Amino acid sequence: MASKVTICQFPCSFGPKITWSKNDSATGFSRSLKSKQILVKTTSFKLAFSQKQKVQVLSPDMVAPELSVELLDVWNDEYNGVVIEPTSLPSTANAFASALRASLSTWKYKGKRGIWLKLLEEQADLVPLAIKEGFIYHHAEPGYVMLTYWIPDEPCMLPSGPSHQIGIAGFVINDNKEILVVKEKCSCSCSGVWKLPTGYINKSEELFSGAVREVKEETGIDTTFLELVAFRHVHRVAFEKSDLLFVCMLEPLSFDIKIDEKEIQDAKWITLDELLSQQFYKEDQMLKRAIEICMAKYENRYSGFISHLLTSKFDGKLSYLYHNNVNPI
Repeated sequence: MASKVTICQFPCSFGPKITWSKNDSATGFSRSLKSKQILVKTTSFKLAFSQKQKVQVLSPDMVAPELSVELLDVWNDEYNGVVIEPTSLPSTANAFASALRASLSTWKYKGKRGIWLKLLEEQADLVPLAIKEGFIYHHAEPGYVMLTYWIPDEPCMLPSGPSHQIGIAGFVINDNKEILVVKEKCSCSCSGVWKLPTGYINKSEELFSGAVREVKEETGIDTTFLELVAFRHVHRVAFEKSDLLFVCMLEPLSFDIKIDEKEIQDAKWITLDELLSQQFYKEDQMLKRAIEICMAKYENRYSGFISHLLTSKFDGKLSYLYHNNVNPI
C-alpha cells in the first residue's frame, strides 16, 4: 500500500503560495477577510502574512483542512536507493507529478541516494514530467525506458547504461582442412569478402549457443561447441558503443550448405590459403591472427577456454565459467 504525506497549502491573490509538509508540523491556516492576513498555525506559534509581506507572531487558534498525497510504491535496493514500482504508478499525469514530487522530498529527507524509475511504453506521457523533476535517461529496451535520479550533492555513483554489444564468430573446419566461410549481403567494410560466420548473441544467450545458432542460421550447418579460442575488444563503434567479438571453435556435424538468402550472399568450404590470400586479411591483422590461432587449436598447438557450468553466489544460479583445464599439482 502506498504511503501518504499530509500537505497544507496556502494560495492567495495577495501573497506567496506557501506549502508545508508533515515534517514541518504545519496543521492549519485561517484568512481574516478584514485584515487580509493568512494565519499559519504550527506546533509552537502562528505566522500571519499580510499583503505587504510582513510577518506577525500570533497565538494558535485555527485548524486547516488537509490534503493527502500518496507516495509512490517502491522497494529499497542494496545501495540505499529505491526502485519505483512501474505497475502501480498513478493513472493520471497530475497525480503522478504530485506523487513524484512528494516522494522525492521524502527520499531526500530519509537520505536515499539513487532513484530508479522504469516507465512502460504505455506510460510514455509521464517521461517529460519525470525529466522536469530532474530525472535523466539511463537506457531503453523494447517496451520501456529507464530513468534515474541521483540525490546526494556529490558525483553520481549509479552504474552507466549498457556500454557493449557482444558478437560471436564461428570457426568450423572439416576433415579436409576446409573452413566454412560466408559472403554477407551488406555494404560494410567486409562486403564481398569471404569471412567466418558472425553475428550478435541474443538476450540471455550463452556465447557458445550464439555461435552454434549463427552458423546454423547463415549456412545450415549443424555444429557443436569445442572451445572459446580468442576475443577482441574495440570501442566507439555502432552507436558509440564498445564491441566484444568472441571467436568460438566449432565441430561440424553436417556438411551440406543451405544459406539464409536474407542475410547471406553465398557460403562455401574454403582452404586456409584461399581465405587469407584475400586483400582484406592482408590489411586486417587482428582477424588474420584470430584465424591463425584457430588453426593452431585444430593442430593441437593451442588451448582455448572450455565452458564449465558452476553455481555462482552472484545470483545463486548455474552459469558458465570459461577457462583452460587445470593440471593437477
